[in-house]
Amino acid sequence: MPKLDLKENIKLSSYEEILGANSDGEDIKMLPLDSLKPFSKHPFRVVDEEMTELVESIKEKGVLTPAIVRKCMDGGYEIISGHRRKRACELAGINEMPVVIKELDDDEATILMVDANIQRERILPSEKAHAYSMKYEAWKHQGKKGGSTLDEIGEAAGEVGKTVQRYIWLSNLSDKLLEFVDDKRLSIKAGDQISFLNDEAQEWIEELIERNNTNISEEDAKKIRKYSDENQLTKALLIEILSEEKPKERKIVLKNERLLKYFPADISNEEIEKTLIMLLEEWQRKSTSGPGVQK
Repeated sequence: MPKLDLKENIKLSSYEEILGANSDGEDIKMLPLDSLKPFSKHPFRVVDEEMTELVESIKEKGVLTPAIVRKCMDGGYEIISGHRRKRACELAGINEMPVVIKELDDDEATILMVDANIQRERILPSEKAHAYSMKYEAWKHQGKKGGSTLDEIGEAAGEVGKTVQRYIWLSNLSDKLLEFVDDKRLSIKAGDQISFLNDEAQEWIEELIERNNTNISEEDAKKIRKYSDENQLTKALLIEILSEEKPKERKIVLKNERLLKYFPADISNEEIEKTLIMLLEEWQRKSTSGPGVQK
């Protein structure tokens, strides 16, 4: 493999501030891929099918952005940011890549790992759930807590604290239920309600969704959680709740051309509505008080 010219292939100007790299490139090193280990409990997927463009770019130009790593106690280096770049190098037939070695404790490494990945275009709800949960725990270890912290956690991805909190709740779902959220067989809003259920109740819901393709609405999920909070939820009650026939929504649309021919052009929408209601009430009164109608 031809030696990479780091000064040409790595744009330090945009990373000096973030990474603390010196302008002469002293903090950037080439390390063999087999010395790089994945981050512990890394929540983000590395999918070969999604990296075609990255692989081709690396074949043509090399790795333009160095990975961020830290030393492992048992040797080698743990990747903080750069899992996809490492895999792309493997697919491209390259056996080393540029890295910046940082001295980070576990909490600092977790926060940096999440922030470096959370802005990617294609992220599953399960990935966000675990990532935000990991970052929140790291921030708590650092002594930060409260609603403002949630806002700050979501800042890197442009999300408000309420959204971050919902994803953190989702992280309490079983792996299977999180998979259903990813597959859109269970909505995020229903999922965050179900996340408060114990493991047994979540297993019942897994079974109902998997075997019967049961749809659980947000309202169903709220009702289920209410019974769970009151320690009244049983499998039989759960099945009863989800078997209830839901009222069909009725929506009547009147076309303007049919409706407006009965009203002058200068009448307001509010007056039209008031008139229609008055006429319907009159019609209802006559239909319930006509000849032969029992009172």
